[in-house]
Amino acid sequence: MRIAAMFLAMVLALQSLVGQVTEDKQWEDQFRRLPDPALMRSYMEFMSAHPHHVGSPHGKAVAEWIQQRFTEWGLDARIESYRVLFPTPKERIVEMVAPHSFRAQMREPAVDSDPTSRLQDEHLPTYNAYSVDGDVTAPLVYVNFGVPEDYEDLERMGVSVKGAIVIVRYGRSWRGIKPKLAAEKGALGCIIYSDPQQDGYVQGDVYPDGPFRNKDGVQRGSVMDMPLYPGDPLTPGRPATQDAKRLPKEEVETLTKIPVLPLSYGDAQPLLEALRGPVAPPSWRGGLPITYRVGPGPARVRLAVRSSWDLTTIYDVVGVLKGSVYPSEWIIRGNHHDAWVHGAEDPISGMVSLLEEARALGTLVQSGWKPKRTIIYCAWDGEEQGLLGSTEWVEAHSEELRQNAVLYINSDGYGRGFLGVGGSHSMERFINEVAKDITDPETGLSVWKRSQLKRIADTKNRDDRGTLRNALDLPIGALGSGSDYTAFLDHAGIASLNLGYGGEDDGGIYHSIYDSYAWYTRFSDTSFVYGKTLAQTVGTAVLRLAQSDVLPFRFSNLAVTASRYAVELQALVESMQQEAKEREQELSEGLYEAIDDPRHPALPPTLKDVPPHLNFAPLKNALERLTASAAAYDGLLDRVQKQQEKPASAEGLKRLNQLLVRSERLLTSPDGLGNRPWFKHLLYAPGFYTGYGVKTMPGIREAIEEEEWALAEKEIVRVAKALDALSGLLEQASGELEKLSHTN
Repeated sequence: MRIAAMFLAMVLALQSLVGQVTEDKQWEDQFRRLPDPALMRSYMEFMSAHPHHVGSPHGKAVAEWIQQRFTEWGLDARIESYRVLFPTPKERIVEMVAPHSFRAQMREPAVDSDPTSRLQDEHLPTYNAYSVDGDVTAPLVYVNFGVPEDYEDLERMGVSVKGAIVIVRYGRSWRGIKPKLAAEKGALGCIIYSDPQQDGYVQGDVYPDGPFRNKDGVQRGSVMDMPLYPGDPLTPGRPATQDAKRLPKEEVETLTKIPVLPLSYGDAQPLLEALRGPVAPPSWRGGLPITYRVGPGPARVRLAVRSSWDLTTIYDVVGVLKGSVYPSEWIIRGNHHDAWVHGAEDPISGMVSLLEEARALGTLVQSGWKPKRTIIYCAWDGEEQGLLGSTEWVEAHSEELRQNAVLYINSDGYGRGFLGVGGSHSMERFINEVAKDITDPETGLSVWKRSQLKRIADTKNRDDRGTLRNALDLPIGALGSGSDYTAFLDHAGIASLNLGYGGEDDGGIYHSIYDSYAWYTRFSDTSFVYGKTLAQTVGTAVLRLAQSDVLPFRFSNLAVTASRYAVELQALVESMQQEAKEREQELSEGLYEAIDDPRHPALPPTLKDVPPHLNFAPLKNALERLTASAAAYDGLLDRVQKQQEKPASAEGLKRLNQLLVRSERLLTSPDGLGNRPWFKHLLYAPGFYTGYGVKTMPGIREAIEEEEWALAEKEIVRVAKALDALSGLLEQASGELEKLSHTN
């Protein structure tokens, strides 16, 4: 009788679980039918009708409108405001004073077929926010993209930028790195222009005839030194509330050291044409019909910037669906609502998708669905200037987030094409499983299969193609910075994902007045079907995270990825050692000669010592332990799920999930990175000289790149300790999961 009773209880438990799985799938299917492209179109038309930058009347109106929609759909919605430093220009001058006169217009004219382009009095001028004030006149030097290797090339050409104004083109790195490097090299000012090779007529027809940048289009953008810290420059590490303690502007480290302004390629061409000196190397030549030369001079340029340095209110909109079972476990979803001008693509396309997710979830709640976990939808303000709204919100709620945040999911606009994902590798398996259940609107394949086929087609290596064909999961990218996940992942140690679609709708309207409803509905996701697909993708992820009894973290993919980072670091050291030995050999054989021709390298700089042997043993040992502990936990979770065992202990579940929530936190250090302590994650960070681009195991990697060998060894130990701590947590989690699986 006892055996029969136990068998009956097990059957009933399995039936209950099967019923729960079926019910969850039914809710997901219902959810995916709800996002409406027609509504997305109407949302975009309203939000992009006027400029809605920080401090604008329409910016506040958009925030209030979003709050009203959240409330209408059943979310508990509020606006949280902060006071941030936001400079706007009072004077902007770029003029050539020799060998002849020319003054840049720095203005984007209206286009007849684009109604919002006529709202000239409402548009922010073309400028780079957080450039210091200045008025300088100096010879001009062209420095390609203005990245570190370009300055190395310039040095080999025998050209210095000291005392000059540099002109560089957008691309290859985040814009804020360009004036940062120029100032370090002694330049007095920086001009950043959009070359037609990157997003102008070289790529296709220009707006309004095509989607690419016309000769007058200008890319606005922040040049704040965000690799030091994002958010309000006056309140680093603390929320910018009304009564916050603020730094004097003179003590702010994230402002540029030299004045900066952006130009269109129409304005840049006369300046570049006036340069003489060496002909630029082939890789430096853009798409303008000129001979690209480096200078310096004879072109002399005056660059003047003067701004109003005012505090401005920003408005974050937060909507909450409270969890019915695990209310203290938060799933957070965000996209920003502010734009440089009209911002139909960046960010309103992503915002309309988020809104349809929120509306669809509200509809499910009205139909009887209840999320087990709390879901928080956020519309951030001030992203464009420096991730202001999201950073201040994270800093204001840091303790609550440390205790409660499970995952942050971000988007920042989208287009037609392929799913792109970056994020915490403990979520790699989860987001792959979501992608396999979403249908691509153009091909009818799953978005996962379409991405797989694209990667196979783009991969030249035969072995890599075979690996992709047999892949259970497609690798996701590591995140650096550049959008609102930064404060969550890099600072607070909250597992994060960043999702979007694109690749089939390239254009050249980024941060210009032509990023408009007219452009988007002609050249991008004209029927908003990929907006619906993005809402289905992210919304499905939110649903599954909200409903899973055991949070869907997996760690084997993380272990594999971290091991690859370690291999890359060892290979970097070995390549530096080999290069140093080769240079030493060439010097000893007298292969370098001083040559007068600036197009050829002269004697190399002073030879540095051959890099020493670094002790990677602590990192290797930690990774071996992590690989084993991750495999044990993931294997046990697979077994439990395949056996359809339903954990019965609420307290046990709570203990297990609390461990899983802490997993990403353990990969951070309270001391942060050595030269920028705001960034605390030891596996992911934006590069000090790349800006948005990620540096993996950044403390180790940048110490090696800067040849600070003692620091590199300390960082190896620090990362190894963090990985060991994660292994210990996974061993605890496996123990909790074992207990739960035996309570059925």
